[in-house]
Amino acid sequence: MQGVPELFTDEKDNAQFRHLPQLPGVELYHAHISRYAFEPHTHEAFGIGTVTWGAERFRYRGVQHVASTDSLVLMNPDELHTGEAATEDGWQYRMIYLEPEILESITGSRNWSFNDVVKHDPLRAGRISQLINGLWREDDSLAQQGLLLSLIENFQPYARHLPSGPKESAHRFEQIRDYLHDNYMHPVTLDELAAVASLSPYHFQRMFKAHYHVTPHQMLMAIRLWHAKRLLTSGMPAAQVAPASGLTDQAHLTRAFSQRYGITPVRYQKQVTR
Repeated sequence: MQGVPELFTDEKDNAQFRHLPQLPGVELYHAHISRYAFEPHTHEAFGIGTVTWGAERFRYRGVQHVASTDSLVLMNPDELHTGEAATEDGWQYRMIYLEPEILESITGSRNWSFNDVVKHDPLRAGRISQLINGLWREDDSLAQQGLLLSLIENFQPYARHLPSGPKESAHRFEQIRDYLHDNYMHPVTLDELAAVASLSPYHFQRMFKAHYHVTPHQMLMAIRLWHAKRLLTSGMPAAQVAPASGLTDQAHLTRAFSQRYGITPVRYQKQVTR
């Protein structure tokens, strides 16, 4: 697109996504990142993966982590995170993103959660890497279901299941997050969010960042880009996705999408809908 540079300036950097039509709620991702640094973003799904070469540094829940070769990465949904190389030549990794509903339907267990985001476990990391790669290459639906179950069984020992119970809807920051999800397609002001939380604007912003480790704008943009991914997957043209996601125009969408996912929206759409 005119005025927007190519995504990766280093020839070693590349990222690929794949969706499996027979397994809705599953997204596969392969990447080698050397120079690129991802801005805070979210996948709104459980992110499970392995570092197959090099090392990655990322910020998650306000803490810096490093995932080296043969490490597992275990992320909960709706958690903003960054990503950059922790070694000179970058890192290679494979990820699978599972929406909570499909994880619960396959296992029969509810309220999944991971305590540790990084675990150095060469044996399980190797198995999970092979299973993600197998899912990427497999076209048979029954075989895919079997591979997915085996993959889940491999990372399940690191998961816990929270007891069922009603959400504390009175929690002001959960209210704000819900408000952002409900209003992502509209302009949102700091005064507006502070009023929802019954706080003064700057006091609210300080407390919000202390709680989520990102600014309200960073969370809003992550939510907008997650919705953009869903719309692109449905086949909506990128020019229409931008306003539907609350973004200014297609150039804004391309720039913001690339900064968070390492790929342009048009390329992403081609990969996941082919």
